Amino acid sequence: MHPMLNIAIRAARQAGNHIAKSLETADKIETIQKGNNDLVTNIDKEAETLIIDTIRKAYPDHCIVAEESGTIEGKDKECQWIIDPLDGTSNFVKGLPHFSVSIALRMRGRTEIACVYDPMRNELFTAQRGAGAQLNSQRLRVPQLKNLDGAVLATGFPFKQKQHSESYIKILGAMFVECADIRRTGSAALDLCYLAAGRVDGYFELGLKPWDIAAGELIAREAGAICTDFSGGTNHLISGNIVAASPKVVRSMLTKIRDNGNEAMMK
Repeated sequence: MHPMLNIAIRAARQAGNHIAKSLETADKIETIQKGNNDLVTNIDKEAETLIIDTIRKAYPDHCIVAEESGTIEGKDKECQWIIDPLDGTSNFVKGLPHFSVSIALRMRGRTEIACVYDPMRNELFTAQRGAGAQLNSQRLRVPQLKNLDGAVLATGFPFKQKQHSESYIKILGAMFVECADIRRTGSAALDLCYLAAGRVDGYFELGLKPWDIAAGELIAREAGAICTDFSGGTNHLISGNIVAASPKVVRSMLTKIRDNGNEAMMK
C-alpha cells in the first residue's frame, strides 16, 4: 500500500471515530449556519483538525485544501490534500446515520490517492490511481449496464443553487421515466463509493465543491466508472457538476441532461 494512502486512512479513521463518538453526547454538538442552507458543527471542525494534524506530521510541506479551514499553503506545490471532514453534515445533525470522511491527494494536478470512511458502518473505501478501488480490502467493480433500463441512480438536490431547480427537476423526471428508481442519500462522497460498489448504477449532481467529490471520483473511476461534467468533458472538479456511471449509462444520462438542462448548468 502506498505510504500516503496509509496516512489518509489513519487520518480518516481518527476523524471518523471522533465523529461517531460525538453522537454519544449529542447535546454537546453545536450547529451554525455558515451559508445559505449550509450547516457546520463543532464536530466538523474538530474532525478536520485531526485530519490536518495527521497529514502535517507526516508531510509538513504539502498543501491542503479543507472545507472548513480553506487553503493551507506548503512548500511542496505539487502535492495537495483535499479534505471534507464530514460529508453529510445535515444528516449528522439530524441523527441520520449516513455521512463520511473524505480525503484525497492530488499530485501535479492528478488525483493519486483517495479514502472515504463511513464510521457508522465501519466501511473504508480506498483507491490508488492505476491500482483499483477497494471496500475494506475487497476489490470493487462498477455495474456495466447497457442503458438506464433497470438502473438505480443516485443524485443530490441543488439546495445551494435553487436557481437551477426547474431544470434539475426536468432532468430528474426524464431519467426517472427510464430508470428503475432514484436515491438521494445526502453524501456525495458515499454516492460515488456506492457506485463503485455496485449499490447504485449511476450518479449525477450539480453545484458541488472539490472536497465533496475528489476522493469519491477516483474511487469510482478506479472501479470502472466514467466521470464527466454535464457537457461530457472532464471539468467536473472545477464546475462542480458531475455524472458518473459505466460508459453506456453515462451516455444515456448525458443525453437527458443535454435535452432538459439549461445553458448555465452546462458551463
